[in-house]
Amino acid sequence: MANVLAAFLNLIPTSPLLVGQVVAIDGSSVRIELPDGTLCSARGLAAVGTSVYFRAGGVIESDAPTLPFVEIEV
Repeated sequence: MANVLAAFLNLIPTSPLLVGQVVAIDGSSVRIELPDGTLCSARGLAAVGTSVYFRAGGVIESDAPTLPFVEIEV
């Protein structure tokens, strides 16, 4: 019988999928601003002003829909 905890942990990605808006492009490196104002870098192709899904310190996964940001404090 396989270890259930190990099988569950294998389902969780090691690098979270983030969303942000492209603010600058330098060749294949893209600067992305997260909703909280943090700047990140990723590799890939995107236009300035578009929203993208990306992995932290990695690559752009795909375009993201442009939706309003709502922060809820709990």
